[in-house]
Amino acid sequence: MSRLFGKQHRELQDAFGTRKMADRIEEMICLTEFSDEAKAFIEAQDMFCLASVDHNGRPTVSYKGGAAGFVRIIDGKTLVFPSYDGNGMYLSVGNAAANRDVGMLFISFEKPHRIRVQGTATVALDDPLLPEFPGAELLGRVTLSEMWQNCPRYIHRYQKLETSRYVPKPTGETTLAGWKKIDILQDVITPAEQEKAQKEGLIDIDDWMDKVKAGDPAA
Repeated sequence: MSRLFGKQHRELQDAFGTRKMADRIEEMICLTEFSDEAKAFIEAQDMFCLASVDHNGRPTVSYKGGAAGFVRIIDGKTLVFPSYDGNGMYLSVGNAAANRDVGMLFISFEKPHRIRVQGTATVALDDPLLPEFPGAELLGRVTLSEMWQNCPRYIHRYQKLETSRYVPKPTGETTLAGWKKIDILQDVITPAEQEKAQKEGLIDIDDWMDKVKAGDPAA
């Protein structure tokens, strides 16, 4: 019995004559524990995409970035990732707290190479590993259901230019998000952020959008 395919997949596989190939690929690559190779690859990445499902059953995908190694495999079945300061909506981790099924895509654009992870997540503000992730507000733990390597076809080759200046430093110190200096947001950010914004200089929303469109690293 397949771990990956349901009736809807089988209908398409049969329509295109790929059922046997799909079964062989699943047999070859679908794992239920993290291999040493997968652990090394995942822990070397500085970004991943997280798919989650909200309270209305709608899927969403979020980009998560950090310093290389910010995601850890702590045993054969468990992956841990930090959640850093964001826009305050907590969409992805909020979704994971209510609907535990998540998907994760780890991808290298320089190799290229990618690994997909399916699992169930828990989210905790008091995870015992939290102190080991400077700058993290909370941690997500994913218990692996299935993982598999995808072929590199269609992955465009890109080279990294620099690490985002917003990645937390080893001390946990973080740079104030550029959009938190927008004048009309000062009454909804924290007092500490307000103080930083005043020191760095307030901007209006059009100024910030111009920085985003221009690719300004201060955005």
